[in-house]
Amino acid sequence: MVAPLVFRALPLLRLRLARRSCHVSLIDGATARRPLCNSAADSTGADGDKSSSLAQIFQATNTKEPPHLPRWDDPDFRRWKEIESEILDDIEPIIYLTKEILHSDRYTDGARLTPKDEKAVTDKLLAHHPHFEDKIGCGLDSIMVDRHPQFTHSRCLFVVRTDGGWIDFSYQKCLRAYIRVKYPSYADRFIKEYFKRGSG
Repeated sequence: MVAPLVFRALPLLRLRLARRSCHVSLIDGATARRPLCNSAADSTGADGDKSSSLAQIFQATNTKEPPHLPRWDDPDFRRWKEIESEILDDIEPIIYLTKEILHSDRYTDGARLTPKDEKAVTDKLLAHHPHFEDKIGCGLDSIMVDRHPQFTHSRCLFVVRTDGGWIDFSYQKCLRAYIRVKYPSYADRFIKEYFKRGSG
């Protein structure tokens, strides 16, 4: 009774294994790909024929060539890592501040930012928003933290205008625009790697 169930589950197991990524080990700059279930392939039990056929199935899913990984002796790769580090050093302080504003208990829903935080957010984020003038409208009165009107489980920053109106803005859009202006040659690569929601 157990054997037919095992044989019926084999195609599903094979499919799952094919979808999983294999481990990549780096040894002196060379890449070697190792099957996910190497221990199953190496083990020999009382039923040696069955385990070897399973090992063949597992290894059959990992026949692709190993990916070419950039190496430190490549000047383009070294330059990218330098710029990547520079961008991170540049934007991390404002990201930490923004996340603290949005996710800590410092501000309740509907609270206005302190003058110091407001200045940092306005200068380092809002000023770089692609639609800065539309967001400001008739004039900036303050910056507020509140629940997003559509996604009530998340909080975001709002521009409070001088006429009493308010509108949300994305700090990630501000950062993407800033990076595109300051680091044009590396912006797309950095944004693709660090901004998971796309480049919107």
